[in-house]
Amino acid sequence: MVFSTDLVNLGKYLCGEFDNREQAIAEPIWYVHLRLWQRPVQLFTEDSITIFAEQANILNLDSPYRQRVIRIMPSKFDAGLQVQYYMPKNYSALAGGGRNPDLLKALTLEQLELLPGCILKVTQQEIAANQYKFVASPPTDTRCTFTYQGNTIQVSLGFEIMEMALYSYDKGIDQITGKATWGAIMGPYRYIKREQY
Repeated sequence: MVFSTDLVNLGKYLCGEFDNREQAIAEPIWYVHLRLWQRPVQLFTEDSITIFAEQANILNLDSPYRQRVIRIMPSKFDAGLQVQYYMPKNYSALAGGGRNPDLLKALTLEQLELLPGCILKVTQQEIAANQYKFVASPPTDTRCTFTYQGNTIQVSLGFEIMEMALYSYDKGIDQITGKATWGAIMGPYRYIKREQY
């Protein structure tokens, strides 16, 4: 299948190694210094670009967390794009895959759990000649929840990405109060791309 230019551009922008060093230095009370790896993987290749994402505190790179698989594909809502999230069924089997892509070569669909409510609609803006900004936000009627270690977790997802910068709006939500409990509580995590994958 031939992918649209928008799909290819979004995939290229999302793939890479990122960190938020400048933000963490400027606002250490609100933002932990994180490293984020987003590596392309060979899944859903018939109609999608798929990415394995993992992050770690810069002080403890050997203990990555928040693994997820991001599938970028033509939208089911309109003529644009959408992002669908999946969760690995066995986190430990893929731990470190962000730094060591060899761990991801044997990744199969059977190792993933679809997160039906964890979906984003993507809009695009041209900010300069051949330079774009993609904004991904949840449709109004969705709720992203999943079970982790026997607990139901609710997450609010969203991001903005340009060629060399990623702003992550992801945050955990208390299901009783509806308030954010972790993540981008004081505004987005502002990542800079350090390496293109």
